[in-house]
Amino acid sequence: MSELQVPTPCYLIDRTRLKENLAILDGIRQRVGCKILFSQKAFACYPFYSMMSRYLDGTAATGEYEAQLGHLYFHGENHVCSTVYRPEEMENLCKICDHITFNSPRQLHRFGGQAVAAGCKVGLRVNPELPLQRFSDYDPCAPHSRFGATLAQFPREDRRLISGLHVHALYEQNSDALEQLVDVVIRQYAGLLPSLEWINLGGGHALTRPEYDIDRLEKCVHRLQEYGLTVYLEPGEAIAWKAGLFVTTVLDIVENGLPVAILDASAVCHTPDVTELGYHPPLQQAVAEDKGRYLIRIAGRSCLPEDVFGDYCFDHPLQIGSQLVFEDMAINTITKAVMYTGMPLPCVAVKEPDGSCTVLHSFSFSDYKNRM
Repeated sequence: MSELQVPTPCYLIDRTRLKENLAILDGIRQRVGCKILFSQKAFACYPFYSMMSRYLDGTAATGEYEAQLGHLYFHGENHVCSTVYRPEEMENLCKICDHITFNSPRQLHRFGGQAVAAGCKVGLRVNPELPLQRFSDYDPCAPHSRFGATLAQFPREDRRLISGLHVHALYEQNSDALEQLVDVVIRQYAGLLPSLEWINLGGGHALTRPEYDIDRLEKCVHRLQEYGLTVYLEPGEAIAWKAGLFVTTVLDIVENGLPVAILDASAVCHTPDVTELGYHPPLQQAVAEDKGRYLIRIAGRSCLPEDVFGDYCFDHPLQIGSQLVFEDMAINTITKAVMYTGMPLPCVAVKEPDGSCTVLHSFSFSDYKNRM
C-alpha cells in the first residue's frame, strides 16, 4: 500500500466520494420533491461549499457562526435552529437567514415577531416524545430533554408567528425510524399541518448508505406533502460518509503486555467520537482478527489515559515512521477537534480524482495562542 503524500496528522477529504454522496442526495430531492439542506455541524469545511451547493438546497446551522459560514460560502437557503438565542445574535440572524427555528415557546414569544418583521420564515422545534435511540444520553426525545416543545407545551398565543415545524429525533437511522416519526407527527399535529408551509424532519437520515430504503422515505415525504407542506431534510453525516481519511504516523512503540503504537495524533483531541461514542474507525493497514498475527494498541500522543484509537490486528509488526490511515473520518472530526494542552491541529487536505493531494490549510502556534 503506497503512502499518501501529505504531512501528518492530516484530515484528507476525498472529493470523489463527496461528490458520489452528493449525487445520491440530489437524485433523492429531484425524484421525491423534497428539499435537502446540509447540516454543517458534521463537516463545516467551507472550501467545498461552492461545489456542494450545486447538489443541495442550502445549509442548516445550529448557531450564529455556522449561519454566517453558510451565508458567506453556500449558495442557497440559510436555516438556523438553535437551542437558545442571545438577544445580540438575533439582529444579524434576521439579516442572513431565510428560516429561523425556535426551540421553545418562550424563545418564540421573545424573538418570533422580530424574525417575522425581518421577512424570515419562523419555525418551532417540537419534541414528538418518541425515543428512537439505543442510548438515552444521545436521544433528543429522552425524558427531561431540553430539545423542542412537547404537544402539551405547544403555544396558542404565538401560533400566528409559526410557518413551519422542525422535528429532529433520528441519528444515522434507516427510513423505518423515519416512518415511525412521521406517524407520530401526523397523529399529534394533523389539525395544524394544513395551515403550515413547511416541515423540517431534521438530520440523522443515513441516506447515502446502500441499505437505506429510499422507497419508504419517498412514501413518508409524500404523506406530508399531501398537507401542502414543503418537506426539508438536513443530513450532515450522510453527506460526508466515507469521504474523509485521517492520515497519521507512528512516532513511538512502547511495550506493556502488548505493543502500543503512539501516533503523532490524538483520539481525544482530533477524533473525539472515538473516545466519546466508542467509535472504532476502520484502519486501512489492519487485517481481520483471524488473519492477524500481531495485536497492537493504537494510541494518541496526549497526556490523557483514555487517548486510545483502539486495538487492531496486523500481519506484520509496525515500525516507527509507519503511516496509518483511518477511514470514514470526515464526520465530527474537523468540527469537533480541540487544542487541549496545546495539541496542534491536523492540517486539512483534499484528495482529487486523479489521486493528487493538496493541503488546504495548516495550523500553527498562533491558532492556539489566539484562542486564549
